[in-house]
Amino acid sequence: MPNAADSAPERLDPNFAVTQPGSDLLWYDARTLGLRGQGWQDGLGQPFARLPARAEQTVRPEVWSLAQHSAGLEIRFVSDAREISARWTVRNPNLAMDHMPATGVSGLDLYVDFAGSWRWLGVGRPNQSPTNQGRLIGDIPAQGLRSYRLYLPLYNGLESLQLGVPKGAVLAPAAPEKARPVVVYGSSIVQGGCASRPGMAYPAILGRQLGVPMINLGFSGNGRAEPEVASLVAELDAAVFVLDPLPNLSAEQVSERIPPFVAALRARHPHTPIVLVGNITYLQRVLQPPGSDPGDKNAVLRPIAQRLMAADPLIFHVPGEALYGDDNEATVDGVHATDLGFSRMAAAIRPVLALALNAVR
Repeated sequence: MPNAADSAPERLDPNFAVTQPGSDLLWYDARTLGLRGQGWQDGLGQPFARLPARAEQTVRPEVWSLAQHSAGLEIRFVSDAREISARWTVRNPNLAMDHMPATGVSGLDLYVDFAGSWRWLGVGRPNQSPTNQGRLIGDIPAQGLRSYRLYLPLYNGLESLQLGVPKGAVLAPAAPEKARPVVVYGSSIVQGGCASRPGMAYPAILGRQLGVPMINLGFSGNGRAEPEVASLVAELDAAVFVLDPLPNLSAEQVSERIPPFVAALRARHPHTPIVLVGNITYLQRVLQPPGSDPGDKNAVLRPIAQRLMAADPLIFHVPGEALYGDDNEATVDGVHATDLGFSRMAAAIRPVLALALNAVR
């Protein structure tokens, strides 16, 4: 990972910043730093959306609504500021859920490049709607430019986002990412339910660990692998496609929808690896004897994956049984992951995703 001080960033012009009475901070529109994690750059309708505006005419209303959530989006920047604050306005007044904290649903999550690896630094805690303001980090030792990444809310949309730094501090966009992104499609678990902070969703963890850009196309309760969604996902120029929709599919739908989804991707991208992720093991299945569940979606996916892999060396499979571990400690409700669950998911998926990435390098 390059040192921020070596990249000679072009700082944002303070003349375009705004001030607040009684504050020595200059406030900049975060979008001028560049928004990462969006598959479509134009025609979005909303600046922090995850699908293009034309998709409203083709996808189900539930998918379209969830596409306005900013899951997986991030701001990358460099700064020598000794204090970094944020002001953000959310679209939904419900800041939290009964099983997911406001910091994950509607908060911000700041990481810093520390000796070549990303370390958590601070969180933006939402406590009122629609606009929140708070210090992400303060009293930073004066050590020159540092690289930062700020993850945006997982289960809320944004109307606006500003970053505040002291007058005279450098605030500049990070260098552009040259690598193609990993595109992850799936359910609420892909979207990030129920991480305590946006940076703890498993696509975000994998992005930091593998050093690759990520696009999060998780749609809570609605990752149903429909043909119209497959067509949209296939528009993206991905390094790897990761398909993880099984929690939102029945066993019958796994056999009906996964092969056509893969075929849609392969028709547009004949040389792009595709990773098929198995279904997480729920608490209720732990209490059943092996092989007694007729709706075992992993048992349905396994032969499909084996058949596809036999015909295509760029198809990969991550078994679902190992995603959460075997001690029932990885979820908040028997289904959705805690930070521990997401860490375990990332650990299970990472070696397969690394193989897929290496297959095209």
